[in-house]
This record gives sequence, structure tokens and C-alpha cells, in this order.
Amino acid sequence: MKTIAFIGLGNMGGGMAANLVVAGYKVHAFDLSEAALEKARGSGCETYSTVSEAVAGADAVVSMLPNGAIVKSVYTSEVIGKAPKGALFLDCSTIDVATAREVAHLAEEAGYTMVDAPVSGGIAAASGGSLTFMVGGTSEAFAMAQPVLEPMSKAVIHAGQIGSGQVAKMCNNMLLAIHMIGTCEAMALARKAGLAPQKFYEISSKSTGYNWSLNDYTPVPGVGATSPADYDYQGGFASALMLKDLGLAIDGAHDAHAKVPLGEHALEIYKAFVESGNGNKDFGAIFTTL
Repeated sequence: MKTIAFIGLGNMGGGMAANLVVAGYKVHAFDLSEAALEKARGSGCETYSTVSEAVAGADAVVSMLPNGAIVKSVYTSEVIGKAPKGALFLDCSTIDVATAREVAHLAEEAGYTMVDAPVSGGIAAASGGSLTFMVGGTSEAFAMAQPVLEPMSKAVIHAGQIGSGQVAKMCNNMLLAIHMIGTCEAMALARKAGLAPQKFYEISSKSTGYNWSLNDYTPVPGVGATSPADYDYQGGFASALMLKDLGLAIDGAHDAHAKVPLGEHALEIYKAFVESGNGNKDFGAIFTTL
């Protein structure tokens, strides 16, 4: 497997494609943004004006797209039937489980192998090749996908059947949203009750309050780990994207008849935050509401 088509060169996809080039793959890149294409050319990718042109002759197709509707449209109109028969498809977008399974079924009917492989780690990890991939698909498909995903990752984990990667992603990000809100509430309470936020961080980060939002992505400016909070909550993981992921999780919970009261409350909190004009701010900026 030598040639990879990469579809979607946004904040995440651009860095991912660049790491595939570093690993020795020939990368055919496509994005609607000319600026993204120019950056991809600077990283060593060959760029194309259409998806169909990018996937022609590719051994594998990797996509990183905004939502399920776009994923379905791109694959059904410009990838399936345009990429060589037998090519491997890896969709790394975060989308709903039903669409992931539907697109994979259509691909397999047409003679392709497909996995859903959403990621965790954010923009810095995408650029640094240290993402975690949660992969849904057969054991055979997972084995085919590993060599493509490893140059972009710190971990590649087989979650189970097709769609299982999306299940893992929606559960993980719902948990992350809940952790972030709880971390922000605790730090705000500590400050208002007379305990310096830095001192609370030093104590809780080594106690049972330990969690990633506190220890590795501290949402308070000037406290703990360096994070978007230290840059006026710019960069990082946009609150609008967290709201989107929470919506996927709540929809998934309804489909599975699962009770997720904290997840539903987190959705309400981020919905109000985004609707107040904060969608582009990092999701840790929820601290500013407290």
C-alpha cells in the first residue's frame, strides 16, 4: 500500500496527511479550501481539484469530514466506484453510528473494505502524530488499516464491528465534556471559597480528583498545564464541536435506550454557551461562565 488519498484537510486532517507523507506514503490530497491545499503541498502532498481525481489510483482513502451527511455524500458520489476496486476506506470523521454503518455497507457491496476510525487527541496530536484511533471493522479490515493509521498515532485500538469506533468516540467525548464541566466547577468553587486555584490544582491533580481536563488541559489561565485557557481559549477543541459530539452521544443514548442524565445536562450547558456566541472558543472556556 503506497498511495493514499486524503479527503478533508482542516485543522485535524492537514497534520494527519503530513504525517503520512513523512512515513513514506504518496498522498493525494483534496479539500474545498485553497489555503488548505497550499499548506498540504508544502507538506509534500499532491493536491487535486476533485475527490474523484484524488482517489483514482489510490490504495487507501482516508477521510476527515465535518458530519455524517457530508461523509455519505462524498463516499456515495465521489469515492465508491471512483477508487480502484479493493481499496481500503478509512473514515476518521466523528459521525453518527447509523451513517457509519450505512456507508460501510454500501462500500462493501461495491467491493471495498472499510473501517470507521474516529480520533482522540486534538490539533496538536494530529500534527504530532500522537492521536488515538478507535477502529470499527472486521479483524481483517483492522489489520489492513493499522499500517495507515500508525504514522498518525500513539495508539490504534480495535473497538469491534463496524460502527464501534463511533460508539467509543461518542462515549469518550461525553465523558470528557462532563469531566471538563466538573473540573471548572471545582476550580471556581475553590477560588470563591478562598483556596488559590494553583494550590487546588497541586492538591487535586495528585488526589482522587485527577482527570485529563484538570491535569493535562487545565481550563484556568495561568494554572497547571499550559492549555488554550492561557491563550484566551483560542485554538484547541472548539465548543461548537463539543456540542456536536454531545448531540451524537445523546442521540446514540436514545437509540440504545440508555440513561445519560449528566450527558444531557452537559449538552444543555454547552448549547447555551455556543448560542451565546462562544462556539469558536475552546471547550474549556466553559469556566468563564462560572
